[in-house]
Amino acid sequence: MRPSLNIIAAPTAKTLFLPLSVVLLFSLVVLSSISDKFFYKQAGFITLGIAFVFLFRKLDWQAVLSYRWFITGLYTMSIFFLLLVLAIGPNIRNVKSWLFLGPFGFQPAELVKIALILLYAEYFSRKHLSVARWKTILTSFSFFIVPAVLVAIQPAFGSAAVLFGIWFGFLLLSGLPRDKIFAALAVFIVAAFLMWNWGLKDFQKLRIEHFFYPEKNVLGANYSVIQSKVAIGSAGMWGKGYGQGSQTQLGFLTDPGNDFVLAALIEEWGMAGGILVIGAFLALILGILKIGSLAMRNFEKFICLGAAIVFGSQFFMNAGSALGLVPVVGIPLPFLSYGGSSILTSFFLIAIIAGIGRK
Repeated sequence: MRPSLNIIAAPTAKTLFLPLSVVLLFSLVVLSSISDKFFYKQAGFITLGIAFVFLFRKLDWQAVLSYRWFITGLYTMSIFFLLLVLAIGPNIRNVKSWLFLGPFGFQPAELVKIALILLYAEYFSRKHLSVARWKTILTSFSFFIVPAVLVAIQPAFGSAAVLFGIWFGFLLLSGLPRDKIFAALAVFIVAAFLMWNWGLKDFQKLRIEHFFYPEKNVLGANYSVIQSKVAIGSAGMWGKGYGQGSQTQLGFLTDPGNDFVLAALIEEWGMAGGILVIGAFLALILGILKIGSLAMRNFEKFICLGAAIVFGSQFFMNAGSALGLVPVVGIPLPFLSYGGSSILTSFFLIAIIAGIGRK
């Protein structure tokens, strides 16, 4: 007797949608206390993202993604959009990372993350027996370095770091030998040296330098992180209450809807709210990995692993910035930070993973 669709879909709903609902609910609550404009736009993005999931999760992704031209076409299109950003994109706060079509804007760097995940999943599922060969490693590096350089030129080094995490994560998960891992790290160190001397802007160097000396320039480069620590440190277990966060509501906390959304959440909802959201986010990542472990093909396993890498690295960089553990790099916290590009591309990944889970 063939099992019903509901029985097949039940584990996916449990492992993905329940923790995701918690994160999305807190996103709307926090953003509504900051700005009605943020709340209504985020609600629209989330509604559209949920529609994506219910529309696309019933697609036979195994058939769709088996066409290599679809994956290479998505990758090529993302590169084209990055070039278009550098050519005609507006300069917003010294960064050219947006494309606008009338009132609608999006960040092509978000699309690149999906394209790289699918490209690497297809590539390493074919090359898993030859992953230790230099040709395989260098070819995979060429897939990463082209969009990474274009993103770094914007300059958006946080997104470039996420792209590096995708490449390096796939190498590690593909069973790369230890000597090759050290060689890959050496390439990263050389690239970081070149970027520091010829790629980073002065204000970006200041962010990194002052990260190691937080007591310096408290009204300049370290101001945002200090206010974030004040917001988190003054919250207590239960927080100050909805709309009562002094650092958030009085404007001391910079960019509370995006870079420091976790600090804004904890200030008003306390450590209890922060632990609940962090726990839900970790449960979401574990759910993605669970679906990947049950997938029949390496290709689908790699997609789930790639999604976990992206969500996990962005969570670490955003939360680490709020806590002063890593330099501020302007990376959104998936599903919690305000922003249509991040929300919709993240939902697109969830739709693919939900489709894999149905199998």
